[in-house]
Amino acid sequence: MKQYSVKKVFLGRLQKGDDLLKEITAFVKEKNIETGFINVIGAATKAVFGYYDMQKEEYEFITRKGEFEILNVSGNVSIKDGEPMVHAHILFADDKGNTFGGHLAEGTKIFAAELYIQELEGEALVREFDKETGLTLW
Repeated sequence: MKQYSVKKVFLGRLQKGDDLLKEITAFVKEKNIETGFINVIGAATKAVFGYYDMQKEEYEFITRKGEFEILNVSGNVSIKDGEPMVHAHILFADDKGNTFGGHLAEGTKIFAAELYIQELEGEALVREFDKETGLTLW
């Protein structure tokens, strides 16, 4: 375990029609955030999410269009290949209250989104390939 302290906190709203993951990634790269946590609530018009197939060691992705509440996006920022990387999971609800989600992928379109990013101070979390899982982990 490593110890960190809070360096900065960012709060903001993302724009309707934006790609959720692309916008968060662009922000953390612009601010050069190496280690942090992310939380988002809001709504989306398109949901793109995935799960990691442990047998194939690859992500499978699902796309749904409609009107969805974003109940939660929870994730972190670390370094991969020398650049800040966002790893986040997302939970949606449909118009019947059914929930679904998984690994946040590019293509999720925002209707409204309120973003919280907590930048941490301390040793950067660096992702490296883990042979046992086939994932890049810190």
